[in-house]
Amino acid sequence: MKITAFVRYVLPLALALGLAAFDARADRIKDLAGIEGVRSNPLIGYGLVVGLDGTGDQTTQTPFTVQSLTSMLTQLGVVLPPGTSLQLKNVAAVMITAQLEAFAQPGQTLDVTVSSLGNAKSLRGGVLLLTPLKGVDGQVYAMAQGNVAVGGAGASAGGSKTQINHLSAGRIPSGATVERSVAAVLGQGDYVTLDLRDGDFGTARRLADAVNRELGGEFALAQDARTIRVRAPDGADARVRFLARLQDIDVEIGTPAAKVIFNPRTGSIVMNNTVVIESCAVAHGNLTVTINSEPIVSQPAPFSQGQTVVTERTQIQVKQDGNGFMLLRGAAKLPDVVRALNTLGATPQDLLAILQAMKAAGALKAELEVI
Repeated sequence: MKITAFVRYVLPLALALGLAAFDARADRIKDLAGIEGVRSNPLIGYGLVVGLDGTGDQTTQTPFTVQSLTSMLTQLGVVLPPGTSLQLKNVAAVMITAQLEAFAQPGQTLDVTVSSLGNAKSLRGGVLLLTPLKGVDGQVYAMAQGNVAVGGAGASAGGSKTQINHLSAGRIPSGATVERSVAAVLGQGDYVTLDLRDGDFGTARRLADAVNRELGGEFALAQDARTIRVRAPDGADARVRFLARLQDIDVEIGTPAAKVIFNPRTGSIVMNNTVVIESCAVAHGNLTVTINSEPIVSQPAPFSQGQTVVTERTQIQVKQDGNGFMLLRGAAKLPDVVRALNTLGATPQDLLAILQAMKAAGALKAELEVI
């Protein structure tokens, strides 16, 4: 997709929504910052998915699947004879991940993600057996079990295969039950701490000023570009009420730093409204190498005692396109920047190289970030 689509569809929508007016925009504190101590905790576990329709692990290549199944059967009172070789097709070893949200209490449920660990072809139709989910401290915080929902589909026969979406991972909505809670502390002593999601000295200062204006006193103090300390009342109920009011305070957002984001996997380019380019000349050529390989079968004459020989005829073409230097005039507004870059007629992959060169030459006044 060329950057033309950005001009045609995304840019008019952005301007219609008023995103160009950064100075007049205001966000709530809950959209800008989190509260120190209020966070989720990752959980992980190892388990088995059973009930697959012949799409499980190939046990000769994934011995840990057989070991896990043997250990589980032993715990259930089933002892296999020594030397038994299991050839399984409907069992898959999986990793289970989940996020234990702040203030989650025993008995509540979590969504879990189930991902194949071995060489299973698909987890569709499988059932996850009871699996403990542990935190970084090694303690069990939840137990997961349930039917795996896979969003893809696929089929294969006679060496042909077709597939829609991904089959080696799935979700279990409400598939885990919390068994242990994690204590969350809403501040220390008389203060709570707000952590900005994006560190910025101007935003930290304006947030502290907005809190002090709303509450009518010196309640907030910006400690650095990311941390704001706020004086809060004692008592659980009073502090919760205070934080609920605090998070709804509006804070005016200043002009963000100029930034261009590029994703080479999808070919996506996104730039914000503060990107500026200076006048520069750009030359960019495309090199195309085409290789065609055509098999040629040579048949011997009848009764000649010869053999059929297959050879290949290869053709290689090298083509380079280039239009010499093109002048890009300076632009300080996003529509003009996009229009100037669009005159190059380059693909997103080519634009990455061009933008990097412009940044090195000092013509691109923005931070270039590849994700």
